[in-house]
Amino acid sequence: MARTEGNRAATIFDVARLAGVSHQTVSRVINDSPDVRDQTRERVRKAIKQLRYEPSAAARALVTRRTRTIGLIAPGSADYGPASIQRYFNEAAHAARYSVFTVSVPGDSASEARSAIESLLRQNVEAVVLVQLDVTTLESLRGLDVGVPLISIAAPGRSGDVVAIDQYGGARAAVQHLIDSGYLDVIHVAGPPDHPDARERQRGWADELADAGIPRGALYHADWSAAEGHRIGLELTVIAGKTAVFAANDQIALGIMSALARRGFRVPDDVGVVGFDNVPESVFYTPPLSTVTQDFAALGQLALRRVLDRLDGDDTSPSPPPIPVTLVVRASSQRRRGPVGDTPEDADAKPQTLTDAAGSGANCPTETRRRG
Repeated sequence: MARTEGNRAATIFDVARLAGVSHQTVSRVINDSPDVRDQTRERVRKAIKQLRYEPSAAARALVTRRTRTIGLIAPGSADYGPASIQRYFNEAAHAARYSVFTVSVPGDSASEARSAIESLLRQNVEAVVLVQLDVTTLESLRGLDVGVPLISIAAPGRSGDVVAIDQYGGARAAVQHLIDSGYLDVIHVAGPPDHPDARERQRGWADELADAGIPRGALYHADWSAAEGHRIGLELTVIAGKTAVFAANDQIALGIMSALARRGFRVPDDVGVVGFDNVPESVFYTPPLSTVTQDFAALGQLALRRVLDRLDGDDTSPSPPPIPVTLVVRASSQRRRGPVGDTPEDADAKPQTLTDAAGSGANCPTETRRRG
C-alpha cells in the first residue's frame, strides 16, 4: 500500500501534486490515454513509483466520469453581491439539471482556496467556479491545471476564464451623474483594496473625474459594511453644496448618510450620495438611495453557459464581454428647492437607460455614456 507523510495512503491527488499536473492528467496516464505528452507521462510515472501509488478502480474511471455536478467556491461572507451570485448561479445550474457543491473560504486565503478546489475535485465535479475571491488569491490560481474548467466570476481584466459585470462602467456612470448634478468634489469610499470589483469601481471613479477635468476627491477604503461607512462618514471633509460621495456599495452609503445626518448635513442639498448594488432596502433609505443595479441573474446564466461551453470542448473562445449595468437615480443625488418629502412609494426612482448611438432606448453597455 502506498504511503505518504503521516503513514497515510497516497492518493491520485498526491501523485498529481508531486508531478505538478492535474489529477485528470494522472488518470489519463493510468489509462494509457494518448493525449498526454511523453515528458508529462514520464513525470507522472516517476511520481507514481516514488509514492508507490496503486490506482483504484475509481481512479481509473476519473477521466471519463460525468457527474453533472459543479463546484462553487465563494468568500465566507453574507455580503449582498456574492450571495446574489451564488443564488442565481444555483438557479441556472438547477435549470440545466446540474447540482452545485458550494465551499466557503476566507476571501484572502489562497491556500484555503486551493484546498477547497482539491476537496471539490475529490467529489468528481465537472467544473469549478470561483465567486469574487480577492485579487491575490485569483492570481495565485492563475494557470492552475486542475483538469476541469476553472471559471472566475470577478471584475474583467483577470487572467483565465472570467465572466463579469461592468463594474468600471457602472462607476463612471455614477460619477458622471454626480458631476452633472453639480457636485464638483466627488469623494470615493471604496471597498477592500484587494477586491477585484472594488478596484474596478475605484478605477472608474478616477477615470471619470480625470476625463471631466475635475480634481480627484478624497479616497477611503471600507469593508463593505454600514458600520465602516458610518465611521468614515464622521471623518469626511465636506463642502456643503459641492461635495458628493460615491460609495462602493449601498451598505457603505447607508452608513455615510447616517453619519452625515448626525453631523447636520442634508442629503442631497448639502452632500449627494450614490451607492452600488441596488439592494432591495435602498429605496427605503432616508432619502431613497441613487445606486447602480447589477443583473446578477444574467451573470449566473452567463457563468453557467461558460461552464457548459468548456465542458463541450470550447477551450479557445475568449471570455465574454462584461454584462451592462443600470444607474437608478433617486432622491439622494437630486438637489431640490423645497422640503424633502419622498416616501418609498413615490421615491421617484428613475432608471437611466443606457442607449446606443442610434438612441434605440435598449439597455446597452455603460461605455456609451462615457465622456470623450
